[in-house]
Amino acid sequence: MNVDFRCGVFQHVLTGTLLLGLLSCPAFGAAAHEDEHEHAPAPANPADTYRPSVLPDRVILTWTGDPATTQSVNWRTSTAVAAGQACAEIALAGPGPDFVKSAQRVAATSQPLTTDLGDAHYHTVTFEGLSPATKYAYRVGDGVNWSEWFHFTTASHGAEPFSFIYFGDAQNDIRSMWSRVIREAYSDAPRARFMIHAGDLINTAESDAQWGEWFGAGHWLNAMIPSVPVPGNHEHAKLDEEGTKRRLSHHWRAVFALPEHGPAGLEETCYTLTYHNLRIIGLNSNSQLDTQAAWLDQVLSANTSPWVICTFHHPIFSSGKDRDNPELRGVWKPVFDKYRVDLVLQGHDHTYARTGLETPLAETVGNVPTGVNKIDAQTGTVYVVSVSGPKMYNLNRKPFMQRAAEDTQLYQIIHIHGDTLRYEARTAVGALYDAFVLEKRPGQINELIESDAGTPERLRPPAAAEDTTRELSGAAR
Repeated sequence: MNVDFRCGVFQHVLTGTLLLGLLSCPAFGAAAHEDEHEHAPAPANPADTYRPSVLPDRVILTWTGDPATTQSVNWRTSTAVAAGQACAEIALAGPGPDFVKSAQRVAATSQPLTTDLGDAHYHTVTFEGLSPATKYAYRVGDGVNWSEWFHFTTASHGAEPFSFIYFGDAQNDIRSMWSRVIREAYSDAPRARFMIHAGDLINTAESDAQWGEWFGAGHWLNAMIPSVPVPGNHEHAKLDEEGTKRRLSHHWRAVFALPEHGPAGLEETCYTLTYHNLRIIGLNSNSQLDTQAAWLDQVLSANTSPWVICTFHHPIFSSGKDRDNPELRGVWKPVFDKYRVDLVLQGHDHTYARTGLETPLAETVGNVPTGVNKIDAQTGTVYVVSVSGPKMYNLNRKPFMQRAAEDTQLYQIIHIHGDTLRYEARTAVGALYDAFVLEKRPGQINELIESDAGTPERLRPPAAAEDTTRELSGAAR
């Protein structure tokens, strides 16, 4: 009885407290009649929010060499940290705090970058001579001002099961709406070995605040799971009013350390890496398509990895309405067909679409590709277009697309175990949306095993699609 009485009093007091709190809120009582914006705080100034300091920020792992024996890390500081001061420390990670006693210091290379928010210094260290399949701890700084200690694990020399994450365009409302996607992906795959970003990480190539949002969304994940990014059209700044002439953002090569062995002029945007039994090939679909086709042919002719995944921004088979990339398809698809590339991961069209093993053959008039109307024989390649950010377009559904979606933020987790590749596309809330398995078959194309995700396709009703088309007709794409 006493318990009931106490609970009743507590409930009465709590109710009264909540009521008083609600009445004091501008949305209730007399305060509701006041100007809502009269006492609202001023919006944050991007220059203040994303201004660099002597403390390291935008820490991100990438690779310039062998993932089994090297690891690159980039970070940013203010110009108060001069070239020659920046450095990193690395040690074998241990169960106790005494691992720091064996830390070795490595000097960084530094470069200045002037942005729309001011000046900064970007620093890079590549740890070399590492042991395969080993967990390391590292931190970055200037000898006085340090980041926290982070962990990373090198790849093994032999093949072993592993997973990685693939994202389509983040691009818009990155801090507010893309952050949940990368964090949900991590919660599903906390042991992922790397993250592929298929271009349009940001919307405005030279906006330092947008780059700050992108780094903030991933935050410490970027410092522990290496990224494998390729540039989209939005990582290229316009040089003319029409946007027919563009150049790579000044941020790209400052914020990432990537291989420079691609064709001249495409350093750190066209490259290849080998992780376990997987050959990863990043391409730049914005320029020099013929040059990259020749380079790709050369890379694949020498490839010994059983699995090959290519990633770039503009799709071979567009999923967006009123979109097509016939030149790209005409130049690159024959190379994919020739070497039976397993999986192609793309972005750009702000919808989701995934093919099976049968895809269209590009028809030509003379040497000019014109369409996607004739079905090709099975070549063994699965093509995926996906979007992880909130900007959405209308879907252009084709018969060869096995699964599609509109108005859906997604991330993909890909698992490789020996001769088996398992693919999962998940929504921003972690629900399985699409899945399949590829099995290697000696001397033949892969076997594709479709998996029923058990989720209806997320497609707009026709009227809604028409409305959105009108809304986007003047939007920058």
